[in-house]
Amino acid sequence: MTRETLTRDRILRGALAVADTGGLAALTIRSLATELGVKPMAVYHYVANKDEILDGLVDQVFSEIDLPSPEGEWREEISRRMVSARAALRRHPWAIALMESRRTPGPASLSRHEATLATLRQGGFSVVAAAHAYALIDSYVYGFAVQETSLPIGRPEEMGEVAREIMETFEGAYPYMTEIATEHVMQPGYDFGDEFEIGRELVLDALEVLRRRGG
Repeated sequence: MTRETLTRDRILRGALAVADTGGLAALTIRSLATELGVKPMAVYHYVANKDEILDGLVDQVFSEIDLPSPEGEWREEISRRMVSARAALRRHPWAIALMESRRTPGPASLSRHEATLATLRQGGFSVVAAAHAYALIDSYVYGFAVQETSLPIGRPEEMGEVAREIMETFEGAYPYMTEIATEHVMQPGYDFGDEFEIGRELVLDALEVLRRRGG
């Protein structure tokens, strides 16, 4: 069996696999070399250091986010981008803290920022309103992703079980929490992920108000 030639792209794909399996803490040059089946020094022929790898990983995640089209209807395009970004962050939860923190963004990152701003501007948002809108969009998507990945459950149906255990522990001491748990969370078919769609529509409604006000 012929071993795949080592390239920068293959190194980044390997780093993505390591991070997806064990999180960023598991990503070292040594663990990456093991994943690739090469010696650690071989990695340095293609990347200068771990920071360059992290920059590349962030750009890979950005490349998985749908590019909004400025020619499309702004609400549809931004909605599609939000859904796609949330899906990418579910696949790579370790990336949430890195997405906007790197100082050397790559082409995928920059192209998506540009396309999003272009979609907002051509959709009728003023410069100031577009800046506010972009901040709100990412705050909601990233915030929801953090909350979703932090929940102490593995499957949607476990949420009701967790809620039931909590309610039994406090025996009615928190009536409004009990109400939400019994009438909503513990109902058949409940999935916390569905809350994303509700919030997404509310954010889009708020953006329309912002667009009309001009920022």
